[in-house]
Amino acid sequence: MTKVIVAGAAGRMGRRIGYMVTQNSDLHLVGGFEQEGSPFVGQDMGDVGGYGNQGIPIAAGLESIIDQGDVIIDFTFHEATMKFAKIAAAHKKAMVIGTTGLSQENLADLKVLAKDIVIVQAPNMAVGVNVLFKITQKVAEILGNDYDIEIVEAHHRMKKDAPSGTALKLGEMAALGVGRDLQKVGVYERNGIIGERTDDEIGIQTIRGGDIVGEHTVYFAGPGERIELTHRAHNRDNFARGAAVAAAWVSGKANGMYSMFDVLGLGDV
Repeated sequence: MTKVIVAGAAGRMGRRIGYMVTQNSDLHLVGGFEQEGSPFVGQDMGDVGGYGNQGIPIAAGLESIIDQGDVIIDFTFHEATMKFAKIAAAHKKAMVIGTTGLSQENLADLKVLAKDIVIVQAPNMAVGVNVLFKITQKVAEILGNDYDIEIVEAHHRMKKDAPSGTALKLGEMAALGVGRDLQKVGVYERNGIIGERTDDEIGIQTIRGGDIVGEHTVYFAGPGERIELTHRAHNRDNFARGAAVAAAWVSGKANGMYSMFDVLGLGDV
């Protein structure tokens, strides 16, 4: 049975991840941590998370409990994630990373660290979203250059990064389908007299407000019609459940960088 440590155990995602780990028969929840000085340090993970006392006090920092676990699940903040990944690599512990806002440099650094440990990294770990990634690529391949591609994402007002990692991944999958490079054709803001839309651009626009968990729509707009592919998250449980599945999957895997496509058997990125 794989022993799991949860980063940011008292956060919105950390609480649900802790619960989902307890519901997975292949996993054993052994610890969770917050930064030093957090008022949740010392409190029981289950009491904080609302899933019953687990006899597991929230620790102050990863290093104080890292030897207890096999894999760390992290949905925190990109700067913290990179720090945790270095600690995990030094202790030969696997990681499941759902943190968004990671830069290309961050991802390159994770690939280097993954030479020593197993890392599963994905901007979204919900099964439905990963199916949407694949569908988006396929629809883009079929429709080709005759349809304009636009992506709109909406999240709660507290989200720190924009566009969401999921929206960027959808853009990458759409670009892959039509043979473009999102870094060259992505358009993330439109304001003022901008002129006509170019044929190659892929627009990604952002909405922030209230307590929206997460919504993503990919538009394929063509002559006289459009196709819309939408995923709406009703709560955070699908993300947490996917992370738990990934944590169970890492057992026995060779060191390296993996995605949820690997975990779910959806083929290569």
